[in-house]
Amino acid sequence: MAITFTERAAEHMSRHLQKRGSGVGMRLGIRLTGCSGMAYQWDFVDEPDAGDHVFSDHGITLYVDPKAIPFIDGTEIDYTRQGLNEGFTFSNPNETAACGCGESFTV
Repeated sequence: MAITFTERAAEHMSRHLQKRGSGVGMRLGIRLTGCSGMAYQWDFVDEPDAGDHVFSDHGITLYVDPKAIPFIDGTEIDYTRQGLNEGFTFSNPNETAACGCGESFTV
């Protein structure tokens, strides 16, 4: 069981945490939405929830709700820029389909 992120993604998360001025890490979860069913959801973590799965890499701590693990286990998170677009990208081995706009996925 692992969720990893690239150094670029960690740098971006670190900048946001520093700009916010507080927090112990980031939370990655999923929510039901979009045309494919699920979407990734980000939030700052001030205090971890009991039972969170914790992943640390490149100086960043990522907290994941155990209910999300079956859908995102093995995912690698990157931060990319393509032309005018930039954002986190998810390489999720559990994904079987994604919507055309890239906002939601199916497992």
